[in-house]
Amino acid sequence: MQYLSEYRDADVVGQYLDEIRRTVTRPWTIMEVCGGQTHSLVKNGILQLLPEQVRMVHGPGCPVCVTPLYQIDKAVHLAMEHGAILCSYGDMLRVPGSKMSLLEAKAAGADVRILYSPLEAVKIAQENPSKEVVFFAVGFETTAPANALSVIHAQRAGVKNYSILTSHVLVPPAIEAVMNDEDSHIQGFLAAGHVCAIMGIDEYYPLVEKYNIPVVVTGFEPVDLVQGILMVVRQLEKGEHRLENQYSRVVRPEGNPEAQKVIAKVFEIEDREWRGIGNIPMSGYELRTEFGAYDANKKFSVNIEKVSESSECIAGQVLKGIKKPFECPQFGKKCRPQSPLGAPMVSSEGACAAYYHFSQAMEEV
Repeated sequence: MQYLSEYRDADVVGQYLDEIRRTVTRPWTIMEVCGGQTHSLVKNGILQLLPEQVRMVHGPGCPVCVTPLYQIDKAVHLAMEHGAILCSYGDMLRVPGSKMSLLEAKAAGADVRILYSPLEAVKIAQENPSKEVVFFAVGFETTAPANALSVIHAQRAGVKNYSILTSHVLVPPAIEAVMNDEDSHIQGFLAAGHVCAIMGIDEYYPLVEKYNIPVVVTGFEPVDLVQGILMVVRQLEKGEHRLENQYSRVVRPEGNPEAQKVIAKVFEIEDREWRGIGNIPMSGYELRTEFGAYDANKKFSVNIEKVSESSECIAGQVLKGIKKPFECPQFGKKCRPQSPLGAPMVSSEGACAAYYHFSQAMEEV
């Protein structure tokens, strides 16, 4: 295949679906880790087309969704109380904090800006030397190189009024946390191709061996996903557990070594709190000590009290693949994109948002 449209070919998807139907003989539960994969599965109606023996559940691969409440509160505090120019990707603006979202802070007069690159934030800092500029650095390993480069660029340019509020999370520890959950019944995984394009695939071999589970790295188009599901089902039916790379057109086994060097230079791995899930050991990036001048946590010494999630929100169970969005009593009722109880309803990668926007009969799958 040479063109993107070929990975959306309904006939090819149909051929893989037919092969899945011929292969599967018993029920299997497979988790697609990434929210981008979830949206593609739901938007393209793939969940309804799969045989009933193949149950797809949705994982914690939405970095916006797992950003803790106190981090949202901290970003709001920096914008409202410290008068910082708070820059962020658009996904973060409508995620509810304990009191308000960044969008509500913007409506209240805070200088909150949507950017497409953290390097834009460095430029804003250069253009506004009397203002502190903070970039809300959220994402998986995929966005870490760009955020790391923004710090390096600011340091080299002598920009002292720039910092990042780091909330990076890592995928392999999240998979391990899901497998260690006593309520989890996952038997195979579709790993996120864009993360592996940066980090490579070596981190998944220990997970395959420790938990005896198939892991297939996939892309995000319908053909990618259905082929990946077939690869997992074939392994499960044979009693095998291997790491396979469906997304070989993009993902090299070694990943992107240059991007990895940039990440390692600026960040170190530490424990991280995941919204709705809890603390996962060694699952996040923090700035190294030598870049402390660009760490918003250290620069502003903001202490934000941790608060509990809404008791009506089951986002944690959705993120761990234990429940589907429509199983939440408040789904589409009290919890809607206009008035979300949790982040998965407003993030562009959130499972609840996918079901709300694209689903017609998701209760049946």
